[in-house]
Amino acid sequence: MDALQVVSQPHRREILRLVWDRERSAGDTAAQFDLTFGAVSQHLGALRDAGFVRARRDGNRRLYQADRAALGPLATVLEAMWSEALDRLAATVEADVQAKKSARRQRGAT
Repeated sequence: MDALQVVSQPHRREILRLVWDRERSAGDTAAQFDLTFGAVSQHLGALRDAGFVRARRDGNRRLYQADRAALGPLATVLEAMWSEALDRLAATVEADVQAKKSARRQRGAT
């Protein structure tokens, strides 16, 4: 599987986001999804096989973290996607807050 195929899968991109800045166990990562542990484990395996995440043993757990250097130029693309998504979310929340304030003012004026 080539690099673009690996990161084209939405769950794998979300897993990368989760392990971008810190190590997470497979169980902690799986808890963030409405998927089976086995499915998340397979996604982690695909990311590991592609060299996009590093895994290390800690007792009976495996801890995963993104390998940004291995992602190369894809790292910049992924970070930009996440940043744009957060910007859209912030704009949506701000618009909702403003709409609620406006509705309260209108109710108070009547």
